[in-house]
Amino acid sequence: MLLTQTAEYALRAMAVLAARWSTGRVTSSQLARDANIPSHYVSKVMRRLVVAGLVDARRGHHGGFRLARAPEEITFMQVLDAVDFQSHEKHCAFGLGACDPDNPCILHPAYSALQDCFFAWAESTTLVSAREQGVDVLPAR
Repeated sequence: MLLTQTAEYALRAMAVLAARWSTGRVTSSQLARDANIPSHYVSKVMRRLVVAGLVDARRGHHGGFRLARAPEEITFMQVLDAVDFQSHEKHCAFGLGACDPDNPCILHPAYSALQDCFFAWAESTTLVSAREQGVDVLPAR
């Protein structure tokens, strides 16, 4: 269960916005640079985060992006849901469609445990708690 490129970019962008929470808005070019996202991809990711109500966008002079609410209120799961990660859809590790506990594949027990751990982590980890766990959201360049 790997994150899609879009999901990874969304988490990076949100981490940058969380790190800049007290300093104001961040422009698209700053996000592209600081989150290491291709500049042409930033608008795609940010549009989804704005539509989901996680990010506030403003155009023009003094424009840019900022979190729509405090970083401690935004979970990784909310970010993933905003970019259609399909977080609540459990896929079969054998590629048989959706998991079917009544007719499980041979990897079902192990793969279900992994998915359950991932979802619990994503639902309980906020943009602030990620930083508190020792994750440096803006690595040195």
